[in-house]
Amino acid sequence: MSLFGDGLDAAVQKTFTRPAPKSAPAQMRYLVKQLKGTKPVAQLLRISQRTVERYVKDQIKKLRPDLAARLERAVKKRWQPQVRARARQKAATTAGIVLDTRARIGYTAPIGSTDDSRIRHLTVALPPRYAARLFDAHQAGASDQQLQKIAAEGLKEVYFQDDGRRAGQLEEVRFTDIEHLEFEL
Repeated sequence: MSLFGDGLDAAVQKTFTRPAPKSAPAQMRYLVKQLKGTKPVAQLLRISQRTVERYVKDQIKKLRPDLAARLERAVKKRWQPQVRARARQKAATTAGIVLDTRARIGYTAPIGSTDDSRIRHLTVALPPRYAARLFDAHQAGASDQQLQKIAAEGLKEVYFQDDGRRAGQLEEVRFTDIEHLEFEL
């Protein structure tokens, strides 16, 4: 599981206008409709095509826990794509993204400054350009480490340098030991 990727997905999911299907048969019917057949759904979920057909016909209602998790992820990944795209577009162009984290944060700076990293709880509004970079990197399949680096650059600019008003010599922000991470659009 990706901490940053899942956090970005959760932030976008909060913008949904309708709840995703909850029951197993409803989720299966939705996936069958989206993927245009039971065979692609069976391949996606790694189950037999006949099992998918049974869920669609309400012959099976109870899911195995591992299948339930895969099914829910698949449905949420495809649920309301236009609402999802609109939310990402708004964050990337006008609104930006709010990062709430509790992590060990420090920085590299010239000799003589106190650059020891320490646990900090920060809630920082990152500008739209960082939201765009985060979403673009996530869409391109960037690793958690790459997303973490983009967030660290945003924290450096907004929190430590206050948009260029202080700490001009700051070189790099270290963002490690993440205890809590949440994004808001």
